Amino acid sequence: MMDMTSHILDDLYQLIADRRANPPPDSYTARLFADGTNEIVKKVAEEAVEVALATKDADHGHTVYEIGDLLYHLTVLMVDQGISYDEVWAELARRHK
Repeated sequence: MMDMTSHILDDLYQLIADRRANPPPDSYTARLFADGTNEIVKKVAEEAVEVALATKDADHGHTVYEIGDLLYHLTVLMVDQGISYDEVWAELARRHK
């Protein structure tokens, strides 16, 4: 399962990076980048709260949905800040040792 997950996140990262470099006119992702880092950070915070609230309500399906939104917005933030998934995986591996 990890290979599939890594592949999906890598594809998502590349798609988001492409939307930043070549912003389509009606792209939500491109609009996030145009709005700037502060707005991206606000969306990450909002999505994190939504994950917490869905979890608190014990709504598994909604929690999964909100985690998907959070991962998407975190990936937007990562692209914005020039942080790769490889850096995150290395940090997690470092903590695991």
